[in-house]
Amino acid sequence: MADAKVIPFDDDRSRARRRPARSDGEASVRALPAQPPAERQPLEEPAPAPAPGGWERRLAGGLAFLRRRVTGDYEVDEFGYDKELTDQVLMSLLRPVYDKYFRVEVKGVDNIPKEGGALVVANHSGTLPLDGLMMQVAVHDHHPAGRHLRLLAADLVFMLPVVNELARKAGHTLACAEDAERLLRAGEIVGVMPEGFKGIGKPFAERYKLQRFGRGGFVSTALRAGVPIVPCSIVGAEEIYPMLGNAKTLARVLGLPYFPLTPTFPWLGPLGALPLPTKWTIQFGEPIPTDGYPLEAAEDPMLMFNLTDQVREQIQHTLYKLLVQRRSVFF
Repeated sequence: MADAKVIPFDDDRSRARRRPARSDGEASVRALPAQPPAERQPLEEPAPAPAPGGWERRLAGGLAFLRRRVTGDYEVDEFGYDKELTDQVLMSLLRPVYDKYFRVEVKGVDNIPKEGGALVVANHSGTLPLDGLMMQVAVHDHHPAGRHLRLLAADLVFMLPVVNELARKAGHTLACAEDAERLLRAGEIVGVMPEGFKGIGKPFAERYKLQRFGRGGFVSTALRAGVPIVPCSIVGAEEIYPMLGNAKTLARVLGLPYFPLTPTFPWLGPLGALPLPTKWTIQFGEPIPTDGYPLEAAEDPMLMFNLTDQVREQIQHTLYKLLVQRRSVFF
């Protein structure tokens, strides 16, 4: 049988002329009559796959977080600060208290430098140190550069079980000049409340009256590190636990600096430990530069006194100003 001749699909000769008559034993391929080009229908583009929902992303992120926790695949700095745990867990626990319960209003947060170290100095009050935690959330959530506040805490914080570990994980450290200076030189934002227990444990009748600011140790630390001092005034914390009395004997037995007596505590038991839902305002003032002083300035007691008094007066003046502007303790 003779080989059949195959005309390729792209050969136009089959349409240009008639093929010769078929001879025996030879197959012919008849050209199909030309058909008018059919109108092409646009292909329907497949619908894009729906993006995973917010709960799915959160679930995936949560599982990844737990996996890193279990395997130890996370980092802490030399002070024990765990940035991932702070951002994803601790701030998430504090944020509802900050936003919904105390309804904190923040002013002047951009006075904190966008980079480099700075020392934030604030008033202290409220019987329990919730003001420091709320100040930490304010910087974390509202600073344009997303900075983190590292608080200097009293010895008692690091003597309490669980609280000690959480404080370290959240970036806080002992209130000593050496740790503060190391953090400031590393470019961190450090927070200090020089009133200490004198401020947080003062009676309700002395609310918003600043106590002594120590001997100016925080000023000396800022001068050595060459970082600005940012005064911070907090209104609203004084009223969360109105301290009407102090059971000093019981405080000595328990090893506490004071044992507060409030309208609800200890009379209502654990329920009395619930803070009142006051309305807060946190205002960060104009920074006071320290980099223009000579190195030996940190040893000048008169300069320490003057700068300490300047910071204290600025905080006190802002407190009075905010109190005048406040409509109500709770609104």
